[in-house]
Amino acid sequence: MSERQNNSMTSAERRTALGLAGVYGFRMLGLFLILPVFALFAEELPGATPLLTGLAVGIYGLTQAALQIPFGLLSDRIGRKPIIFGGLLLFAIGSAVAAMASDMMWIIIGRAIQGSGAVAAAVMALAADLTREEQRTKVMATIGMTIGASFMLAMIVGPAVNGWVGMSGIFWLTAVLALVGIALVALVVPTPSVSRVHRDAEAVPAMFGRVLRHADLLRLDFGIFALHLILTALFLAVPLMLRDAGLPAEDHSLVYLPVMLVSILGMVPFVILAEKKKKMKPVFLGAITLLGIAQLALWQSGQAGLWSLVIFIVLFFTAFNLLEATLPSLVSKTAPADAKGTAMGVYSTSQFTGAFVGGLVGGWVHQQWGLEAIFVFGAIIALLWLLLAAGMRRPGRHASRLLHLTEMPAEQAEQLAAGLRDIRGVLEAVVVGDEGVAYLKVDRDTLDDADLDAFIAARA
Repeated sequence: MSERQNNSMTSAERRTALGLAGVYGFRMLGLFLILPVFALFAEELPGATPLLTGLAVGIYGLTQAALQIPFGLLSDRIGRKPIIFGGLLLFAIGSAVAAMASDMMWIIIGRAIQGSGAVAAAVMALAADLTREEQRTKVMATIGMTIGASFMLAMIVGPAVNGWVGMSGIFWLTAVLALVGIALVALVVPTPSVSRVHRDAEAVPAMFGRVLRHADLLRLDFGIFALHLILTALFLAVPLMLRDAGLPAEDHSLVYLPVMLVSILGMVPFVILAEKKKKMKPVFLGAITLLGIAQLALWQSGQAGLWSLVIFIVLFFTAFNLLEATLPSLVSKTAPADAKGTAMGVYSTSQFTGAFVGGLVGGWVHQQWGLEAIFVFGAIIALLWLLLAAGMRRPGRHASRLLHLTEMPAEQAEQLAAGLRDIRGVLEAVVVGDEGVAYLKVDRDTLDDADLDAFIAARA
């Protein structure tokens, strides 16, 4: 039976998807809640400077980037759940340290500890352990959608929550969310009977060289680095600008709610144009251009008034949401068939590194040249990204496929891979004999599904 013939998740797979999505969602919600309010809070702290404010916002990205792949590899040795429990506990401890902090340095320390609870890779590996290959894409998509929803929810409710319980309360809430995540892993998510390496879902050390030499993947890695650099730097300035335009801090949710809704609606036609009309590269480059234009507009918006500021923020988030949605898809389409997990690991590390650099350099730029200079910095980064992205190859309508086989000798695996590559529409095929898995990259427009099914059936 091929992977397309069994489209229903089992109850255990549904529990896995919902439980791990909850873990990921609660954790990211805790990280994001401070973004729309921290710059305002930091002004009241003793000894605070724009540089230290930026460092406090972005420092979690440094420890997250440094530890997520090592913790993922460690989970191959000692198990997924111990790593996830330990990571969420570190996240809760860091949140408590920040909640009790009386000065900026202790908040920075707390945020660094939060980031050290780097469970992303272990969560993805656990999801792969508990799901069949044909259902894995659905589970990963569920987790991915939860991350996006957490970000948008944090933007909308963060200012209101800050008004109710203050920044200390937000950090305590974040600690509670981490403990809820531990309970979900313990009580909802099944424990796998066997853990093994999944090349489609986690980093494999032997694949790093191929991924880091791949020009188009490096362009995409720079893209997510730049996108989260610009995003983190933006939130060092926008909350202050909204306040200076006459909007009280507790009412900033009234801006972020329509901004998020309108920006999502605005990006939908372009997603359809990119995927259905095969215009991915023009749409992608256009979104980067819009990102840079929005930065320049925000730079010039100091005297423009609240409504102009809101319009420019809508433009920014329309571009941001479109790029955030398309970048992972491009990585998946571009990565070698048997190195998708490694490519996504490097991509995720680049994302968190961008958040760190955006906070640190954005804070330094603010301190040296003023608030508006943050947007000039962002526009320059967007221009560099546009120049790099212009050289990427036109993405095809490619997709990954996994075929579950029986274990076989290396020579037989290579013969099987050669046969798979002869099927129309199969662009790459790698059969890992000792794993009993075939990793395929296929062209969705030309793949001969009947031939693929017949080929596999003949060797079942």
